[in-house]
Amino acid sequence: MTSLNPITAPDLKRKLDNGEAILIDIRETDEHAREHILGARLAPLSAIDAHDFDRDHDKAAVFHCKSGMRTQTNAAKLIARGFTEAYYLEGGIEAWRQAGLPVHANREAPIEIMRQVQIMAGLIILTGVALGALMHPAFYALSAFIGAGLTFAGATGWCGMALLLKTMPWNRGSLPA
Repeated sequence: MTSLNPITAPDLKRKLDNGEAILIDIRETDEHAREHILGARLAPLSAIDAHDFDRDHDKAAVFHCKSGMRTQTNAAKLIARGFTEAYYLEGGIEAWRQAGLPVHANREAPIEIMRQVQIMAGLIILTGVALGALMHPAFYALSAFIGAGLTFAGATGWCGMALLLKTMPWNRGSLPA
């Protein structure tokens, strides 16, 4: 098997109800804490282990993320978990919700770290552009610095802003270190 097969939310629900499949949420802990499909096992893509599912290889594995894109992009890594039958939830948790199936939402949990990064980066860039236009062109450097940081984060997978945001009071105690 070299790719994950798509499965629709209603078909997945039938397999889960019949005990034929396990649902594996590959999103990060902060995403899962904010919203998840009831009964889904959390196995973040960043920390998934070859032995996480040793007792479940007799069932079909259905991996899911937010929209299905992350799951499809990492299909080879997920297939290597040892399942003989593996799927991805077409459309991810968004499609599950749109099908009217139950989702546990905790609106008290902070929004996902990467969304916080996007918000902060956008605000800092806008501030740098506004200050550069209204006060002094040197403020454009602020926007350039954030742009360089985002480029570095995308190229290396290390995001200093995400690490800083994890230490903020609204995130303390709600996210893993």
